[in-house]
This record gives sequence, C-alpha cells and structure tokens, in this order.
Amino acid sequence: MSETTPRSARGRRTIPRSSDRPEDEWLPVSRLATFGLQHVLTMYGGLIAVPLIIGGAAGLSPERSALLVTASLFVGGLATLLQSIGVPFLGSRLPLVQGVSFAAVSTMLAILAGPGNDLTTVFGSIIAASAIGFVVAPFFARIIRFFPPVVTGVVITSIGLTLVPVAADWAMGGDAEAGDYGSPANIALAFGTLAIILLFSKVGSATLSRLSILLGLIGGTAVAAALGMADFGDIGSGAPVAVPEVLAFGMPTFDVASIISMTIVILVIKTETAADIIAVGEIIGTPVDRRRIADGLRADMLSSAAAPLFGSFTQSAFAQNVGLVALTGVKSRFVVAGSGAIMVSLGLMPILGQVISAIPMPVLGGAGVVLFGTVTGSGIRNLRSVSYEGNMNLIIVSVSLAFAMIPVVKEDFYDAFPAWFQTIFHSGISSAAIMAVLLNLLFNELSAGNSRDPSVFAAKPVRVLSPTDLRDLREGDVFLDGRFVDCDGEEIPLIPDDKLDEVREKIECGEITDTSQIPLVLADGEQPQQDQEAPASPQRPGSPGTVAAPEGGNVAGLRRRR
Repeated sequence: MSETTPRSARGRRTIPRSSDRPEDEWLPVSRLATFGLQHVLTMYGGLIAVPLIIGGAAGLSPERSALLVTASLFVGGLATLLQSIGVPFLGSRLPLVQGVSFAAVSTMLAILAGPGNDLTTVFGSIIAASAIGFVVAPFFARIIRFFPPVVTGVVITSIGLTLVPVAADWAMGGDAEAGDYGSPANIALAFGTLAIILLFSKVGSATLSRLSILLGLIGGTAVAAALGMADFGDIGSGAPVAVPEVLAFGMPTFDVASIISMTIVILVIKTETAADIIAVGEIIGTPVDRRRIADGLRADMLSSAAAPLFGSFTQSAFAQNVGLVALTGVKSRFVVAGSGAIMVSLGLMPILGQVISAIPMPVLGGAGVVLFGTVTGSGIRNLRSVSYEGNMNLIIVSVSLAFAMIPVVKEDFYDAFPAWFQTIFHSGISSAAIMAVLLNLLFNELSAGNSRDPSVFAAKPVRVLSPTDLRDLREGDVFLDGRFVDCDGEEIPLIPDDKLDEVREKIECGEITDTSQIPLVLADGEQPQQDQEAPASPQRPGSPGTVAAPEGGNVAGLRRRR
C-alpha cells in the first residue's frame, strides 16, 4: 500500500494508489480503534433498546433477554464488517454501521400479540421476509436516478429531524416509567455532556475536536458517577466469555400473515438503508451508483436473514452514525470496520458490554443532540444546491418534510389506517423518502402537463429596472458584462422608461410571472436590456462584479437589504 497523503495531526494516513475514494483511507490501528469505539458508543443505546423491548414483550426472563442483547451486538458487528469491508456482490464498502432496526419493532410486537405466536414466529417471519428482500435488492438499486439532490436533501434532513425526539427521550432518561424521567438532573446531565462536546469541538487540536463525541461521553459519565447517577453494579457478573448459541430460542416457525407483515417492514428498511447509503455517499463525497446500492442492500438482507439464527432481529444502517461521519469528517470505512470488530468482541465478552451499558441515557441524549442536529444540517446544506426557480422543487421539499414530521409531532395520526399503512408511514424517514420520490416523479420526471409558469408558491418576484431610475437596486446586485444581475446570478431586465409603469402593473396583477415574458409586452418592438448597449459606466479593470450605476442614476438602493 503506497502512501499518497502527508502526515497530519491525526497521524499517518494512506490511501492506496489504486483508489481515489476517500472511504479507502487507512489510519493507524490506534486511531481506527479510537474512532471505531466512538461509533459504538454513539449507537449503543439504540442497539440494545430493541432486544430489551422485544424480550420484555415476549415474557423472557432478564437472563434470556440478555441473550438477545448479546446476540444483537454480535450480529451487528458481523453485519458492519460485511457492509464496510465487503465481498463480491455483498457490502457497499462505505462507512455504515449496522444494527437492529427500530422499524420492525411495532410489527414484531403485533406478531407476538397474535394467537399462538411467540418469538420463534418473529424469527421465522424475519428470515422469510429478508430472503425476499435479498432477491429484489437489484430492483431497489435502480432508484438511484430518482434520488437527485432535491430528494437526497429531503431524506437527509428528515433523518435528522425525526431522530431529534429520540435524543430528547434519551436526555430525559430513556424510561418513561422511571420516577426521574424528565427530571432537571437528567436534562442538566444531557446539557452538560453537550457542553463538553462543544468545548472539545472548539479547541484548536484537530485530534481532540474529532474525538469530541467520545470525550463528551466519557466526561458526562464521569460527572454522572460523581453525582450518583450511574450504576456500575452489574459489571463483572456472569461468564467473562460467552459465544451466542445458535437457535437458543428454538426452531423458527413460519406464519404466512406474519411473513407478509414483515415483508412490508423489510421494504421500509430497504428504503431507509438505500437512503443512508446515498446520504453517507453525499457526506463523504464519493460516487454511489446502483451497483453499490444493490451490494449494500444484499448485505443488509443477508445479515437480517442470518440474525434470527443467533437470536437477533432485522439489520439496517444506523442514521446516527451517518451523523457522526458528517460531524467528525473521518470518512474511512476501516474505522467503521473497527466498530464492527468491537461489537463482535462485546458480543463475545459480556463484561465489555456491561461497561458500555453503564453510560447513563441522559449522557447519550446530550451526544444525540449534536449528532442528529448535524444530520439535519447536512441535509440543509444539500438543499442549498437545489434550484427553486421556474420549477416545483420548493413544493417537493415542503410537502415531503411536512410528511416526515407528521408522525413525529402526532404519533396517533395514522392509527385509523390499516396496519400495513401504519408500518410504512409511521416512520418519518420512510414518509419523506416516498413523498419526495413520488413528487419528484410527478413534477420533474413526468413533465407532461406542467404549467409553463412556475407555481405561485415557487415563483420568485420579477424585478425590472429603467435606465433613469435605479431605486430598485438591492444589496448583492452587480453590473457584470453590460448587464445587471442579482445575488443568484439572474439577470434584472432594463425596461425603457415609457414602458416601466405598464410592465410593473402587469407584474403586480400576475400577468408577468417570469422575466422571459417581458419582451411580449413591449408592444413597440423595443428589446429588453440584453440587446441594448449598457447605459452604465464601464467596469474598472480588475473589478468584476462591481456595480457601476448610469450617470445621474439613483444608487441609494444598493445599501438596502432585501
């Protein structure tokens, strides 16, 4: 392996000469382990929550529920290794951490509530549905062309927005039945952790800044221990090493109705994983094509199909770890592979899992505020590159984000709908992804029937100037190459004085909604500014973009904000 990048504050980093992809960067083993542990700590709370919930619903004893937790760590680690390192036809080879998906929780609970069903029925439905998902993975890879920036920006933004309530729940204590849930002490601990993270993000050291999440978790846990808010009593109990037992809960059973319900969930999980693959590709600046998505989805489905054999559940990429990649700027997939190795170790060595599980939920909540907020910010940054002029992209973004927030702000909104509908649209991420894709198809792909004029919701107010009246100039307007243009680079037409009142009247009454319509109202055949000689003074050499007003013109408007 040849070194192609210089020594930096993070130590020696190398990328193979055969690759120009940032995710192939190799860091020293110590760095891989440190950053990998930070990923594990970030998603640990969410990783163990699902097996604990399902174990309780299935009536398992604490000891048996612990087997589900151990299995989820073990399988999540193997799935992460497969996704990040990859083998032919399996794995996206991107920095994506895999773990138990929350999307299947409600369906698994519904299956357990069915007559005659138990945990083996859940496992059977996951195996069968994941096998179906594996077969149709290449079809899902074809959705890449339907994920332009207007769609990916919406999806990334909705991932962050819909995860904010998770961070808030963690900050309050994570257990709504606990007596101290939402107490000032819990919330103060979360904010204290947040403050530590921001402090280390502020310091001049690049290494400390990149490790701010890990240091914040350590610092927050130390504060919690000093205040008696952390419990380390279970550390060291049980066997030091325990390999997850295959089929520890019995042979899976296959129920048709349960399989159908779980297949719907699998489709949702595939949608979310595809969105995460595209999102992390956008964040680290690497190409993501349909082949890469198909390989990632196949790895996702294979991991999900194998998980029940060890006592775990459906696997998917964790969105919060996508946020960590954006926040730290560490793009190496081998860092995430290190996370997978750590998770496998935790699954084999319960004592290590016990140490990490001792981190109080409010501490994780403080870190979640930064992580999930960063995901939202990454999505907004993507949406900045989208053009909103002369199209319906503003409607696509607005409606899709509204759909993402409906189940977040009103959890019972879809309670009267069929279970399959609830399964899909109760996820804000799935809701946003589906609506963004459909609306993009409606307005941008299927152009037949679209109005020539932009929607009133998306239209930008038309602006014009006259040679002797420049009062409408605004901050950001420039005179360039003989034309006035605004801060978005769009030309501001120069209208003859005798036509100015007529044009402005038509703009106010809605007859003119785009500058391209202005020549039509110049009845005397006079052409707009692009065919006239500029009445302004020429620009000074070396000063492109400097406004030069016509002699006698009023330039007071230059200093007024919009």
